[in-house]
Amino acid sequence: MEPMAVSENDGTSRRDFIGLTVRGLGVVAFGGAIGKLLASQAAHGDTVWQLDPAKCTQCGKCATNCVMNPSAVKCFHAFDICGYCDLCTGYFEAAPNALTTAAENQQCPTAAIVRSFVEDPYFEFRIDRNLCIGCAKCVKGCGAYGNGSLYLQIDHKVCKNCNWCSIAAACPAEALRRVPAAEAYIANKIRTAGT
Repeated sequence: MEPMAVSENDGTSRRDFIGLTVRGLGVVAFGGAIGKLLASQAAHGDTVWQLDPAKCTQCGKCATNCVMNPSAVKCFHAFDICGYCDLCTGYFEAAPNALTTAAENQQCPTAAIVRSFVEDPYFEFRIDRNLCIGCAKCVKGCGAYGNGSLYLQIDHKVCKNCNWCSIAAACPAEALRRVPAAEAYIANKIRTAGT
């Protein structure tokens, strides 16, 4: 048998060969990236990040470590356990100059807490989540001198649900964890004492 003759030019140039190889490697890399993304989503399933108010130390890192600006962590108010106090330590500084709505008397640096008169001596306090940055100053004040009706929570309408949460990585109390979406706290859900 006679060996097959190899043609000097089989129709594929070196440039074409390298181009096809690079395109093929690109397709393989793209497929691998898509596979990794799908595997990551499958590993998390239908879960979301959850902040446990009982573990939260109000350190302020939620405001500065979130990839969202402002943070996806917001203050929520459990109205059913609020005292509607004239001197609300979640709203006012611990020793305010006066019980007025002047900025120097307020805990919140962005005026995200709206104070409304109900009847003497009661006031209602609502959180404007568009202004809230998750700094926890109001939560700390409410917990230190009040009944703890203000608490931090992740607003899932804002949260990107990152696979790796930068707040969770920075949280000294490990107060953030993944939970099934169906079990996540609902905004304004009242937390009971001791939970």
